[in-house]
Amino acid sequence: MKKHAVFITVLFALIVTLSSVSAIFWEFYKLNKQQYIDHIFTKYSVITQIYRDHKQKKNSEIMLEANLAVYNLNTVKEKSKQNQILRAGKVLKRKGFESINSAVMLSTKGLYTKNTVSRLNATMIVYMKTIYFHIQTPAGSIMIKDEELQPYSGLNVIYAYSTIFAIIIISFMLILQRLKPLIKLRRKVALFGKGDLNISFKTKSLDEIGLVSNNLELAREKIQNLLESRTLFLRNIMHELKTPIAKGTIATQMLDTQKQRDRFSSIFSRLEALVEEFAMIEEVTSVSSKKDFKEYRLVDIIDGAIDMAMVDRGNVSVVIGGDAKITANYRLYTTAIKNMIDNAMKYSPDSHIGILMINGELCFESRGDCLAHPLQYYIEPFTKDNPSKNSFGLGLYLVDSILKAHNQVLAHEYVSGVNRFIFA
Repeated sequence: MKKHAVFITVLFALIVTLSSVSAIFWEFYKLNKQQYIDHIFTKYSVITQIYRDHKQKKNSEIMLEANLAVYNLNTVKEKSKQNQILRAGKVLKRKGFESINSAVMLSTKGLYTKNTVSRLNATMIVYMKTIYFHIQTPAGSIMIKDEELQPYSGLNVIYAYSTIFAIIIISFMLILQRLKPLIKLRRKVALFGKGDLNISFKTKSLDEIGLVSNNLELAREKIQNLLESRTLFLRNIMHELKTPIAKGTIATQMLDTQKQRDRFSSIFSRLEALVEEFAMIEEVTSVSSKKDFKEYRLVDIIDGAIDMAMVDRGNVSVVIGGDAKITANYRLYTTAIKNMIDNAMKYSPDSHIGILMINGELCFESRGDCLAHPLQYYIEPFTKDNPSKNSFGLGLYLVDSILKAHNQVLAHEYVSGVNRFIFA
């Protein structure tokens, strides 16, 4: 979810905007339609007046039709047609009202005005895209067809809504198009973080995202140049150190006494071992891809580590099934396990180590005192508890570096006199 936060935010804004606009236009459509119906419904008053005069004066049907024709109105005479319109038509508006008719009457007391209240009903109906008015009075009813009025059409509202809807969609599509380079940039940054130093951030775009991409490209080039310079420097140093070490080892044999030869041989052996560990550290830190990672049986890697450590196999107890597998760089992972074996041989009083799987994690158990410091202290380079031990303090540092290259971590726990190191 967090990886697509920008896209989700833009999509949420689009949905909210379209929903709001749709709701506003729907309310506007209903209001506009009602106003139109209310406006044309006022015509019923003219029809009522004409029909009432017709009934009071008892004019002929021809006169009624002539009066209605002035307003583009025609009567619907067929009862079947009227019933069909009343039954299948849609009522747009209906209104009941009272009509008061005044008449002068003569009585024994003289002239007086008589008011007659009549209950009338007016209904406006749409049927087959035609407007009809149905007027009901105590004297009868009449169905009028309006030749002039047209049913409400919301085409203008729909056109306006469609135009705004399209503008919003196009605007958001343009926004997403502008954000597309950001998505590509995020993917490239993720690949760069995984060690792909050859990926390029360079772009021709001159907007803000383009400026960020080009600045990242400059930073990538500087980092790559620094790494290449560092690698070249370390390799040259190690190469230059090996030559005098080899010459010194040969020259040692020319010394007069055995004591002197043993002393200088030990010095040059330690120097050679230190150079080898530096070489291994350089190899670990320069791992930039997983192309050398393959699937191996864990027991095969452990066997290789035991051979590399050159220890008696009786001092190593391996309790791991043959079906346990791991995807790793064989040389590096073997070196990590070899260093754990060396560590146990140096610091365990019985020079014995057990290698086993606990909850799917590779564990190394050896008897001895608990670590005097937290594990973080020992995975720093050149740190050790006992300076007299034949060690440079790089063993656990190298193990930790190798595990990080394999997306693992080194953990430690002390249980009942046993130090347990875990590849988690």
